[in-house]
Amino acid sequence: MNVPRYKLDNSQRGSESGSTKLYLRNRRGSMLEAEIDVNSLDGKAKSDNRYWYAKHAAMERNKNFRRIRLSASSREAVDSCFDHFIPLEEGEAVQESEEEDVESKESVVGTSWEDEVLNKTREFNRQTRERPHDEKAWLAFADFQDKVSSMQSQKGVRLQTLEKKISILEKAFELNPDSEELLLALLKAYRSRDSADVLISRWEKALMQNSSSYKLWREFLRVVQGEFSRFKVSEVRKMYSYAIQALFSACSKRHRQMDATSEPLDSALIQQELVLVDMLVSLCRFEWQAGYRELATALFQAEMEYSIFSPSLLLSEQSKLRLFEHFWSSNGARVGEEGAFGWSLWLEKEEEHRQKMLKEESSDDNDVGGWTGWTEKLSDRKEDSSIASANTGEGDVNREGLDEEMEDENGMPEDDTEAMLKLLGIDVDAAASDEVKDTLTWVKWFEEEVSRDQNQWMPTRKAGELSSVDEMGEREDEEQLSSLVLYEDINGYLFSLRSNEARLSLVYQFVDFFGANISPWTSSNSLWWIEKINSLETLSDSMLENLRNVHECLSKSDSANGFSLGSLLGSNSDISMRTEMMKFLRNAILLCLNVFPRNYILEEAVLVAEELFVTNMKTCEVATTPCQALAKRLLKSDRQDLLLCGVYAQREAASGNMKHARRIFDMALTSICGLPKELQDNSPLLYLWYAESEVANSSGSSRETESSSRAMHILCYLGSGLAYVPYTSQPSSMQILRARQGFREKLKKIQSLWSHGVTDDQSAALVCSAALFEELTNDLSGAVEILEHMFSSVLPGRRSQSHQLEILFNYYVRMLQRHQDDLTLSKLWNPISEGMQLYPLSPELYQALIDICNHRMTSHRLRMMFDDYSRKTPSVVVWLFALSYELSRGGSLHRIRGLFERALAQDTLNSSVILWRCYIAYEIDIAHNPSAARRIYFRAINACPWSKKLWLDGFGKLSTVLTAKEMSDLQEVMRDKELNIRTDIYEILLLQG
Repeated sequence: MNVPRYKLDNSQRGSESGSTKLYLRNRRGSMLEAEIDVNSLDGKAKSDNRYWYAKHAAMERNKNFRRIRLSASSREAVDSCFDHFIPLEEGEAVQESEEEDVESKESVVGTSWEDEVLNKTREFNRQTRERPHDEKAWLAFADFQDKVSSMQSQKGVRLQTLEKKISILEKAFELNPDSEELLLALLKAYRSRDSADVLISRWEKALMQNSSSYKLWREFLRVVQGEFSRFKVSEVRKMYSYAIQALFSACSKRHRQMDATSEPLDSALIQQELVLVDMLVSLCRFEWQAGYRELATALFQAEMEYSIFSPSLLLSEQSKLRLFEHFWSSNGARVGEEGAFGWSLWLEKEEEHRQKMLKEESSDDNDVGGWTGWTEKLSDRKEDSSIASANTGEGDVNREGLDEEMEDENGMPEDDTEAMLKLLGIDVDAAASDEVKDTLTWVKWFEEEVSRDQNQWMPTRKAGELSSVDEMGEREDEEQLSSLVLYEDINGYLFSLRSNEARLSLVYQFVDFFGANISPWTSSNSLWWIEKINSLETLSDSMLENLRNVHECLSKSDSANGFSLGSLLGSNSDISMRTEMMKFLRNAILLCLNVFPRNYILEEAVLVAEELFVTNMKTCEVATTPCQALAKRLLKSDRQDLLLCGVYAQREAASGNMKHARRIFDMALTSICGLPKELQDNSPLLYLWYAESEVANSSGSSRETESSSRAMHILCYLGSGLAYVPYTSQPSSMQILRARQGFREKLKKIQSLWSHGVTDDQSAALVCSAALFEELTNDLSGAVEILEHMFSSVLPGRRSQSHQLEILFNYYVRMLQRHQDDLTLSKLWNPISEGMQLYPLSPELYQALIDICNHRMTSHRLRMMFDDYSRKTPSVVVWLFALSYELSRGGSLHRIRGLFERALAQDTLNSSVILWRCYIAYEIDIAHNPSAARRIYFRAINACPWSKKLWLDGFGKLSTVLTAKEMSDLQEVMRDKELNIRTDIYEILLLQG
């Protein structure tokens, strides 16, 4: 068609004439459309695909092509960004345009492409001259050069534009030498021009001058990891060592500048220690993904022992390291292992044992008695030496004979192996690429390699003492030593932590790293969460649950045969591996609870780990909750731990034992009055958990009424402040009135604290309880009013960084979801939109977005929302949910491929392993296009050369399109990149023989 594509965009309807102005199509094409409009000059000119007709498209690319500017009228604006049609009001539109032509005839003449460049350049030059320290103006000027470059057809002109961009950023950084953002933008521009060696040297120079910057180190490591030609595991590991040492030096320097005994610690020092922990966890994740799982586990163990369980001795860092070397090289159990009790307690026991041995030796010396023993010993020693020499001679003779026998015995298997390989048609002396002729052999190698990866993740102590039995037979000495983690392997990454916040962050990330379900302890805007989702290889349990809920929601409404995104990657967690990990985590968390007592997040994590461990160990169902024995043992050791009672009761309620859960809750709440005040302050959490358990237990009309009455009864005592009495009947109107008044007074105090930036779990639980009380006793509007009023008392900047307020907002959204059938779209959409601005990386909000908008909006509008979010805050989260939406609806192949390509074209997501793996699995399992999957696979390993799981996907998924030689070459490249390969192909060949 020779028809220009137009779209009604930001039009304004006059109340008098009712006419509608026609606008060019929005410069942002839908994220899910196959053809996309390219933004050329800040939205003023449309470069690509404005016309279907090729002739007109070429005309538009002409520099002298002038475009008419259509300005919106000054009448009342109507938001029409989601309109899908253009009203045919041509006569009125023409009349209105003639009236506005009188205002400015120049706008009708329009401006050319070159005019736009000159005008924008002149404007940016003026801004940067007037405000030379405005970083945003400089960055916008540099970004404008990218738009100009996208309009250039000649490579030479594009390179000139790149040089101009670099000169702009160099000038900006010269005027603002302390700006990290300008430095990062400059180094990113260098990456488009310079070779890898020159770029790395520029990065090293920048890091020498800014060694304490976490952002620079993090981006530098991302560049080093993604540079395929230079990538080697040992080189990246060395860079991580430099980063950790530099960040730790900055922490130590700041600590020396402060008073060593000052409490609390400086917030800046705490933040530096937190990013130091994040850097160590990034290293552990890199080692795990590169196949060095034992080293990743050992790094966690070593740092936790060194920072959390260190002895309370005033030692220098070097003395502390020497003392730790003695512990690490001994046979003492480490964190997570059976019998571990921490470095500090181990040192005390060692000292007690040493003193005991000294006493025994001194008592033995007193019994022998004197100098004559020396003379006797000397004579005896001569006799012993002669006997020993005689024995040595005999031993040498026997050893020579034994060596000859062993040589004969060792020669036999070697000959047998060579003969067997010849029978298999394998020439031992041939090149490595000619060893294996059959792809089926490589598939078996892949299966064995995956199995060993799953089983061998715990470091061993001595050669031969492997953590798992090798079914393939004896491994080579080098492979056995690879499971050993010596002190020299971890001493360059150890550092001391002084703040409890950093120590807790280390423990929480350790628990999350090994796959235990843990309650949120930080905001989704934190550096840790951003780093975690960008480095995902597989879907975590929480993310998988959110995507599964999306699939179930869409499957109910759509008749098309859709696919779940979680099913693409499958379940890679072996049951035995999962069981051993949960046992490892249970032991580690129990040890950490000695240092962080009454921490309900860790207590919940250890009970969940115990459930998974016991459930996987037992094949038959049991009558009691799997974590009951452990919970009772913990409560027996600390009967005043109210939150442990609440966590345990929640686990009972989740298992369906509501009666037992009520007894535990009632027992805990009735005992509050006799406890110290600091323990009574935790009561809002206990009341909220109890009320939420009752609300979740309601199903059916009769049970719903009883559960609601019980929940109101519980919340009445929290609001009124009276001593709790177990439920007997529905609360009276007087009790409800007294509780409502009590909640109002409590909320006023909390609002005063929140306005000063003081938020905690207890205050957030009290606000949730007040909102739930209003929902049960009055209506939803009262609950919404409470939540919105409390949110308004906190500044948006503080809201976005507080994980308590994010939990509260998610609670608000879940409450709206329960009543979405009774609410209009605007009342549902406004909170979701506000939440997306505050927490753009929250999976819970994307799940709620799809759930709410699926029945109330067309698919086109929802796709445009995803398009908008993907441009504003590009992240793995938004693309995973956009892909899940299309897959569950059975979207077209071209649309889904366009999604993958657009996601991976973004600079921050090109190194996302999970997106590449999903793309490959989609082409294999759904699109049934192995050749396309093969092309994507080679692009993927070039972008993410550190991911062993991604490399192995080629052997497992692409065996039909890859030849045996290609698979052999892939393995050789894996070895060259120093990825940890545990299985030799000869082992598979011997088994086949």
